Amino acid sequence: MAERSIMAYFHSSSEADRAVRKLEALRATGVSVSKFGVVPGNGVGETINPLTSDFPGLPYLTLGSESTNQDARVLMAASPEASGLAAGGDYNFYRTDPSDNSLKDTLLTASVDESVYEQAVRVIQDAGGSL
Repeated sequence: MAERSIMAYFHSSSEADRAVRKLEALRATGVSVSKFGVVPGNGVGETINPLTSDFPGLPYLTLGSESTNQDARVLMAASPEASGLAAGGDYNFYRTDPSDNSLKDTLLTASVDESVYEQAVRVIQDAGGSL
């Protein structure tokens, strides 16, 4: 039978992980969960003292971005996440509307058999995801 691909968006990795286990029970293949955002980089991996260290700018300190482009650094510094006033990750306190897709920064991808596609979509939606 034919396979269908699924791309679903979640508020957090823990929501997506709940769906992964159930999708694997449906024999889904190529299941992966990844975070995405507008800022490249993996976050801050070291403690930096801004008074005594040489660093390229605010996005490096708060977002872990190592962009060498001055224009990109200025735009990243204007982001609410760079200010430290916006909580990130699974503890994001301003995520009160589950239908607000603008706050979904976790992507789940999978391939399922066409015969269980509708069931897989229900699993994703029950876990808080949207297609």
